[in-house]
Amino acid sequence: MTQVGEGQEAEETSPPVVTFGAPTAGEVLAERYELVEHINNDSAGRLVWRGVDVILRRPVAVVLRYPGGDSATEMLQAAVAASRVIHPNLVGVYDAIDEDDRAYVVREWVDGQSLRELVAADGPLDPARATAIGSAVASALAAVHATGMVHGNVHPGTVMISDDARVVLADARTDGADSQENDLRAVGGVLYFALTGHWPHGEAPLHGATAGHGRAALPDAVRDAGGAIAAPRQVRAGVPAYLDDLTMDLLDPEIAPPSSDVLSAELNRLDIPADEHFLEQAGPLRFTADTEDEPSPLAAAGGRKVALGIAGLLAVALVGLLIGISALGGDDKDKTKEPVSQPTSSAPAGGGTSAPAAPVRKLTIQDVRIIDPESRDRAEVRNAEKVIDGDPNEGWETASYRNNGKFGGLKKGMGIWIDLGAPRTVKSIQATLSSTGASAELRAGKNEFPSSSSGDKQLVAAYTERIGQPFEEHDGTTMTFDGFNPEAKYQYLLFWITELPEKDSGGGWKLGVQEITVQGS
Repeated sequence: MTQVGEGQEAEETSPPVVTFGAPTAGEVLAERYELVEHINNDSAGRLVWRGVDVILRRPVAVVLRYPGGDSATEMLQAAVAASRVIHPNLVGVYDAIDEDDRAYVVREWVDGQSLRELVAADGPLDPARATAIGSAVASALAAVHATGMVHGNVHPGTVMISDDARVVLADARTDGADSQENDLRAVGGVLYFALTGHWPHGEAPLHGATAGHGRAALPDAVRDAGGAIAAPRQVRAGVPAYLDDLTMDLLDPEIAPPSSDVLSAELNRLDIPADEHFLEQAGPLRFTADTEDEPSPLAAAGGRKVALGIAGLLAVALVGLLIGISALGGDDKDKTKEPVSQPTSSAPAGGGTSAPAAPVRKLTIQDVRIIDPESRDRAEVRNAEKVIDGDPNEGWETASYRNNGKFGGLKKGMGIWIDLGAPRTVKSIQATLSSTGASAELRAGKNEFPSSSSGDKQLVAAYTERIGQPFEEHDGTTMTFDGFNPEAKYQYLLFWITELPEKDSGGGWKLGVQEITVQGS
């Protein structure tokens, strides 16, 4: 059982705080709130106690600060503001009292642990649980922001997970430096921490610490030589591309975050229980989807099984019919016997039959990623998932380059890396482009590499097998590669763009890839 405090946990070497008028177990504040157990102190002079509302007979958390007066003004103001917002994902604030020599806030008691403690104990969370926590935090912030207020204190210590799995955000602490944008950036930090166990915003407040937990800080994010943080998928396997991109976009200061209500709606849409098969496990959710063009959830989840079952029943019925005809024919003594057909080169002797070829169908693409080995700012690697969202009206596109179609002489090429999830027999791959005049080729490889400039360089160097013939200044908007070895299996492919078409007269060179589909078995 733990409870979140409102400030950093006190340094073990910090001087003792003032003890005059310090609360004691059994004391009743405001003739109503009995102090039961001291939970922890913080370096700002706040003390967190577990208490009981003796009138309503319910547990409460009592956050005290002494002396009170001006030093407690910010704490009381934040509590009063928070009390105006009622939301299932916000800790309820019941009372805020200033007694001059000390001030205290009475709020909901949460039986559970903070996200910081949960990850410290169990390690990084699975993507579904991380999404659910991020959704709850964003929903709480949407309620706060709707009133024009700011929370100002979002991090793994103020995100509480109760014993009944409820996720609540505690302890708003606003000041002049806070903003709604900072709250939203912090949601990206919470997602990053839940997925990796690392905090991307540098040193974080150590809220949520209980006695005996020590002074260990949150581990900093993994960073490259330039100080840029590694994406969650570079830190651990199994993070879906859409969740990785959303997290990194929220953390990117160059990308304006969505409003809290939009972020809440998107995370809520992504927060689907794992046992509900409304999505293929291999495919990410899309921001824009035309439901009229999508197969029904039932068909997506079980249609293949139903089709196989019907085919099996038809086969059994056909065999029974043939046996019946054979039996009837055997009783006809006057009927001239037909010669028995002999084995052919395509049908082995000995009564065996060759297995039918597996039907060609559209294969599920497990993951896609933009490959940009000569990039410095990685600005063009976003939105890769749009090339497999089933919507040809939206896609990924390069930046606009000047001078010539070969990326302005700055790059040898860019590409889209495709992961089929497992080795597959591939018949063809089709890329739908935004305009004519592009040059591209298709390559195959055996390994996956990190999503970074250096990782992309390794990938391009390793993917040396070319599939079919390259397209040079193609006069169409569809490129189809069908030179696959029917005896081989493929998992990783690279659609590699070597030359861009001219966008318009004097408008530079760029290319959009609207959709990529793979056919095989």
